[in-house]
Amino acid sequence: MIQVIASIRVKPGKRSEFLEIFKANVPNVRSETGCIEYFPAVDVDTGLPPQVQDPDMVTVIEKWASVQALKDHLQTPHMLSYREQVKDLVQDLSLKVLQEA
Repeated sequence: MIQVIASIRVKPGKRSEFLEIFKANVPNVRSETGCIEYFPAVDVDTGLPPQVQDPDMVTVIEKWASVQALKDHLQTPHMLSYREQVKDLVQDLSLKVLQEA
């Protein structure tokens, strides 16, 4: 099993629009073979001093059965369509693919 943390910086003021499109695609992703967990998350104010909040950041938390399942996911028709729909809303993207140490 692998975990994926995708950090998506959306253009200022576009987070709600981005999340609407993203959430519409979540059921498609969750039905994929190998998908264990998949959801978007946003910062919550905890008042903890080390926390840095960013209103333009969406973090996607994912768990996949394998690296191959993740690679297959990225090539599905619904993900290709999703990327086309959000291309003008996204400013930057970074990806961490992790395994338990």
